[in-house]
Amino acid sequence: MSIWVTVAQVAAGVNVVLLLALTYVWGRNYAKFRSKHTLGLLVFALLLLAENVGVVYYYLLDPQLSAWWGSAVPDIVWQWQMAIHVVEAVALAFLTWTAWD
Repeated sequence: MSIWVTVAQVAAGVNVVLLLALTYVWGRNYAKFRSKHTLGLLVFALLLLAENVGVVYYYLLDPQLSAWWGSAVPDIVWQWQMAIHVVEAVALAFLTWTAWD
């Protein structure tokens, strides 16, 4: 398993944690204000959370796909997967920072 695989897996896990924080903040705000804007942000976070939980599951837990991801996928694919997850993590970190403030 290459470093690209590990970085992609860690970044996807970080995304899950950040999206849980955003779901908490936006869920709390929606319960308090009942605005369409906060509902939209909450739905966005929940859908992106579902996508990232699925990715983490397939990367780490699924008995067939986790082995396939680690052995049969070329490095160029992992480099792009890693880049996507890292950019997403940076964007979510900034969004979490602004939402938590």
